[in-house]
Amino acid sequence: MRYAMQKLNFKLNGISGFTLLEALIAMILAGIVTTAIFKVYVNQHESWNQQEEIIDMQQNVRAAIGELTKQIRMAGYGLPLQVDGIEAYDSNPDTLIVNYASGNDKAVVEHPMTTISADIRCDGHDLSQFLPGQWAYIFNPDSGGGEFFEVTQVLSAPARLKHSTMDLSRAYEAGSVIMLLNRVKFFLDDSDTLHPDLMMQLPGQAPQVYAENITDLQFFYVMKNRAVVAQPVIPEDVREVIVTITARTDKADVELAGQPYRTRTITSAVNVRNLDT
Repeated sequence: MRYAMQKLNFKLNGISGFTLLEALIAMILAGIVTTAIFKVYVNQHESWNQQEEIIDMQQNVRAAIGELTKQIRMAGYGLPLQVDGIEAYDSNPDTLIVNYASGNDKAVVEHPMTTISADIRCDGHDLSQFLPGQWAYIFNPDSGGGEFFEVTQVLSAPARLKHSTMDLSRAYEAGSVIMLLNRVKFFLDDSDTLHPDLMMQLPGQAPQVYAENITDLQFFYVMKNRAVVAQPVIPEDVREVIVTITARTDKADVELAGQPYRTRTITSAVNVRNLDT
């Protein structure tokens, strides 16, 4: 029995284990490896977020300049003589209003309006193209002058249009013409410096955000004599509009030096063929 106990003690004393120093070294090494792995993950995650921000920014600015190009290209189409296809304002950031007819839809006023609030009588004309809530343009082709008004009700059988009394400044004569015109206003709303937006506004409607995080909007106009101006004196002499839009990421990038946001600027030249008549 005594021999067996001695043999067991011998075996136990021969078992090797970890010392406190070895355990501390192992913990330190494990911490270093874990920290390195976590740092790689954080960097990859931040890089992925930055790429997402950049992709969103690029899509934003491309969509914005695509819409502007489409609208500007239509400027002047089918307009009466007294309406300019382009209304430019060098406000830095700039503002642009584009006017064009939505088609050949029109009606003629057959009876003079007795008062501003009177119905617009277009006896014998098809008014199916007019809908309540639309904004139409009324003008006298002989005396000139016109304005937009909202169609509040369409009476098809008697061919009459009702409108808001506040829209018209005068009663229009027989022979005046009513057309469906598009009037689209583009401008930058930078009142909230954290969220500057490209705005689009239609007649009688509140401005709507078309593209977010747009920091600058600039227009230059190439005239028929090839001069480039910031604001044309004679809008019908415009032959090309140069559009420059600057967008930024939604979130700041702390790694950038000198500026907190990544930015992209796109410039496009748009031929306004409907003014070249």
